[in-house]
Amino acid sequence: MPGRRSRSVLVARLVSERPGSSQAAILAELRRCLLDGGVPPGTPIPLDEVAAVFGVSRIPVRESLKTLIGEGLVEHRPNAGYTVAKLTARELEELYLVRGVLEAAALAAAVGSADATDDENARAAHRGLEEAVRAKDAHAYHRESRSFHLALVAPCGMLRLLGMFESAWNMTEPLQPMAHVPEAERAELHNDHDAMLAAFVARDAAALLEAARRHHGRLQSSLELLPRHTGLFADPH
Repeated sequence: MPGRRSRSVLVARLVSERPGSSQAAILAELRRCLLDGGVPPGTPIPLDEVAAVFGVSRIPVRESLKTLIGEGLVEHRPNAGYTVAKLTARELEELYLVRGVLEAAALAAAVGSADATDDENARAAHRGLEEAVRAKDAHAYHRESRSFHLALVAPCGMLRLLGMFESAWNMTEPLQPMAHVPEAERAELHNDHDAMLAAFVARDAAALLEAARRHHGRLQSSLELLPRHTGLFADPH
């Protein structure tokens, strides 16, 4: 007798408050699951099972997945169905390069517009990072690192730039790169965060941009340490 197919990792993480969810709610919940790092790249997305979780037909699920394809989070292949998108190692490096350029532009504007509330937001995010480092919690470090960087760029007020920055960041989230970086390397990256915070609250634009430049250089080096044969990366084109 054939064994029962195991439940999809994605389906197991989906939360639906009531049957008949709207397409907007379905899209938001699918995106949340893909960005929180619990669904690895390459994971199948079973259309019928997802529809059953939300108590809807395939149509709103398919439309939501089309949106996520456009965001670079989902892939679809004929006769193979939908899967969480994979990146090649080169694509990952390219996205980090893009993030560095966009962040530098945002930081240059943010440091001149920030106020005391922005300082406290940045300090709070930095405390979250410190707690993750002390706890040696790699996934928490990855999550809190994003919160810290977003807190620094938020005061720039350039919504289109921030949207592009978050979009580039989102595409790397299923892989959770920083969760795979050795502990010692994460500690070095956190030292960069210390320098970035100090420059931000001092409103020292030159020091902030230099600290960010060093940080992104270290990030690029960290990417070279990621294991290439775990199945998380796509094969080179």
